[in-house]
Amino acid sequence: MGARVSRLLSWIIRSLWSYARGHAEIRSGSRAARRFAGFGDGSAIAFPTATLYGEPWIEIGAFTVLGGDMTLAAGMGPDYDLGPGTVVRIGSGCAIGRGSHIVAHKSIDIGDHVYTGPYVYITDQNHSYASTEIPVGLQWPVDDPVSIGAGTWIGANAVILPGVHLGRNSVVAAGTVVRPGTYPDHAVLAGIPGKVVRTHDPELGWQPPLRDMGTPTRVPTPAAGPLPSAPADPPRPGSPTRFPPA
Repeated sequence: MGARVSRLLSWIIRSLWSYARGHAEIRSGSRAARRFAGFGDGSAIAFPTATLYGEPWIEIGAFTVLGGDMTLAAGMGPDYDLGPGTVVRIGSGCAIGRGSHIVAHKSIDIGDHVYTGPYVYITDQNHSYASTEIPVGLQWPVDDPVSIGAGTWIGANAVILPGVHLGRNSVVAAGTVVRPGTYPDHAVLAGIPGKVVRTHDPELGWQPPLRDMGTPTRVPTPAAGPLPSAPADPPRPGSPTRFPPA
């Protein structure tokens, strides 16, 4: 009897958790979404969230998806008045990986079609170390705005420190720690600390040149054109497809 009860309880818990994951996410038009400064059509924050506060100062574009176990916060804590304007801006068509952290106090601006792997950390605030006699955690933090250009890809476990300004269509390799600074469009950054390891010249192309990976194109691109089996029109939002919405 004990084993049967255990299996039954296990099935009930799995069923309830599956139902919660499918129905408890924050979707556009819901009561939870209306707490945000902006929450575009087709966007969603997956269940469960790890930490979520400061919604009136967070703006999310259309057809953007944020993974589960997400920390998305504006301000030092709940119920702070951050004044006029938004503090976190996430564009349209973005996909933020599971377990990532976006923690803002002054300004984090993420452009359209930015994709990240899981467990990416983005913040515009860090502890100062002005005094050697006071514990670092008790010293007043320092804010520095962050911006991530449209079309950028950030790999898993990357860290974007305060004061980083990435150009559009950039790539940050997995595990990279990006230091404060302004980086050009089409830059590839890697390492700890992060350095630009590849750039693109309009006449010379990629420097150093890309290796031939031998991998066929799986999604339509302006250079390669659509695959023969690809539909002529982009999928409608909400339709079953493995491709992101156009």
